[in-house]
Amino acid sequence: MIYQLRHTTSYSYSAPVTLCHNEARMLPRELPWQRCEASRIEILPSPAVESERQDFFGNRVLYFAIQDIHQALEVSVRTRLETRPRPALPVRLPGDWQGCRDTLASAAEKSCLQARLYRLDSPFVRRNPRLADYAAASFTPGRSLLEAVQDLNRRIFDEFTYDPSFTTLATPLIEVLEQRRGVCQDFAHLAIGCLRSIGLAARYVSGYLETFPAPGQPKLVGADASHAWLAVFLPGWGWLELDPTNGSLPGEQHVVVGWGRDYADVPPLSGVMSGGGDHTLEVAVDVIPESPPAAEIHPEQAPESRRLG
Repeated sequence: MIYQLRHTTSYSYSAPVTLCHNEARMLPRELPWQRCEASRIEILPSPAVESERQDFFGNRVLYFAIQDIHQALEVSVRTRLETRPRPALPVRLPGDWQGCRDTLASAAEKSCLQARLYRLDSPFVRRNPRLADYAAASFTPGRSLLEAVQDLNRRIFDEFTYDPSFTTLATPLIEVLEQRRGVCQDFAHLAIGCLRSIGLAARYVSGYLETFPAPGQPKLVGADASHAWLAVFLPGWGWLELDPTNGSLPGEQHVVVGWGRDYADVPPLSGVMSGGGDHTLEVAVDVIPESPPAAEIHPEQAPESRRLG
């Protein structure tokens, strides 16, 4: 698939801002299955300083500073990219999930050493016995890791209700587990917490998902959404992406922007400022295909409109 991405974030402030320093993580990653052309970046008012770097996780980070007095800020990023199918799933993984967990904990291979970072607690995801208990229904003794993680992914999709009004960034993960409600960010954090609580490595993935309007309805400008999912480390194979919000494995419609331990590592826009008072925020996202899909999507595979992020 070839997509034109557009992500615009707009702030309006109740009082003047005299100075701000910001970091934007809105530039998609270059990956074996995702090829990006140069992004067009528009920032209003124009920044006095602007530069790009890679963070600890390899994500693209745009730093900019605005030194003029302003009461509004708009950051718009447009990128043309091509997505391809992810690597095929392994036919089988040797041993059971407990053996894979033990390999991850002890192996000296570079991939395992790097993955161990994602077994630890992070700002939004803390290991908890209750999360381990929820995972236990999928991770039965002797079961393969590949089967177990896919079962957990499907259970979250089946047993939790997508409810944008229920959670905020401050909602504890255990409350999401108890109430069985949340949004894509919550479901990704939940799955990560379950996996880390039983000794596995899982990371948070931030990106976009192409949405599909109702039959006969036009696609509205700005109506797409940021999306979140996760990836679990399979020793001897690599990182397998999972989308518990849709109960599926991410495909060509999932565009990766970045990854980290949890949402705190990949917010689209963050920073500090002097002044500003209260503010309002507007976000508009478009994922526009330039060519039709190579094959028709089966209705059971298409993301539901209520499951976008």
